Amino acid sequence: MKKILSFLLALAMVVSLTACQSAPQAGQVSLGASASSAQPSAGLGSSQATSSAAASQPDESSETQQGSRVLVAYFSWADNAVLADDVDAVASPSVVAPGNVQQLAGWVQQETGGDLFAIQVTDPYPSDWDECLSRANQERGENARPALTANVENLDAYDTVFLGYPNWWYGVPMALLTFLEQNDLSGKQVYLFCSHGTGGLANSVEIITEAAPNAIISDNIFDCYEEDAPSSQQGIQNWVSQLAY
Repeated sequence: MKKILSFLLALAMVVSLTACQSAPQAGQVSLGASASSAQPSAGLGSSQATSSAAASQPDESSETQQGSRVLVAYFSWADNAVLADDVDAVASPSVVAPGNVQQLAGWVQQETGGDLFAIQVTDPYPSDWDECLSRANQERGENARPALTANVENLDAYDTVFLGYPNWWYGVPMALLTFLEQNDLSGKQVYLFCSHGTGGLANSVEIITEAAPNAIISDNIFDCYEEDAPSSQQGIQNWVSQLAY
């Protein structure tokens, strides 16, 4: 009888010891399925999925920084005249680089980070203002399209165009029309800026609209008197900033 009781007592101690070793202690995760159930699998999975989705989406800001989608095209007398040795920089300030429109275009480029394109003719204009006006009037009367040295490469890469020009004979230099006919601005947002005399914008906006009927030409236009152009940096850059560029 004593042997049986001793055996049963020993057996009870073995079972009790085994149960203690198998039970998880407080604060620990027991092995097996409980390891994955300690943290919700849905939470881990959605976190990883969100990270992957974010990585696959293009970063619009970095895309804008990597490749400019703004073109700043302009016609300036200073870029289209061969300076005579005796040119009077005081009497003809806009022909001495940087010209009025050339300066304005440079400030627009600084504000937008866009690409500059100078509209240049193969046959330069005289550096004498009266002679230049005479030729410009002749071209206007003939509805001429002066040949250009180059066109914009990869025009499709741009969706916004800032177009600068001077008022010549109450309109635009005919070379600007050559540019518009050879560079299709259809569907592009176009903002105009102009340097002029007492004639203001005159008929220039209507002429450009007719030459580029499928462009989206804004009626928010920057213009200044030619004598004010050299001091218009703040004004034109404020204008660009208000356009959210």
